[in-house]
Amino acid sequence: MSPELTAKRLELLKAVYPKVSRVAILWNAAPGKDAKWGSALVGAQALALGLQSVEVRRPEDLDRAFAAMTKEHANALFTLTDSFTMRNQQRIVDLAASHRIPAIYEVKEFADAGGLMSYGPHIPGMSRRAATYVDKILKGAKPADLPVEQPTKFELVINLKTAKALGLTIPQTLLLRADQVIE
Repeated sequence: MSPELTAKRLELLKAVYPKVSRVAILWNAAPGKDAKWGSALVGAQALALGLQSVEVRRPEDLDRAFAAMTKEHANALFTLTDSFTMRNQQRIVDLAASHRIPAIYEVKEFADAGGLMSYGPHIPGMSRRAATYVDKILKGAKPADLPVEQPTKFELVINLKTAKALGLTIPQTLLLRADQVIE
């Protein structure tokens, strides 16, 4: 996945919440996160945002993580997605709501669960493409001979109910760009 997506998510967060000055990046220590952190630093610098790295490993770390965000004056959240954050998505969304922290996520399931917004690849489209690869392999193609594909369709999901609860007004231009608006 292109690391530029991380910077794009920060840009979208700033468009929704122009007063943002410090973004907490909630993540589980896992391979591949360093590239996203690096792109977040570049994106944050371009937007004059401070970043706070908040690492979690176990569900019981989440309360401590949100307390650290409050202590360090993070006024927005970006959650990196992996199996841990997916298993704990409702708890993360609920903690963001109770701490009144606007958040952006990488997958739409977080917005469906009550998160403010998400921007990421269209998972059903990726699954369909994966099925074509499986079909080719089952018909004898060598996996090493198949080209690597990047997602081509991305979706922006905005939860207006959550925006209202946070006292945020989503710009009309962003609502028009959204693939899904949850009311």
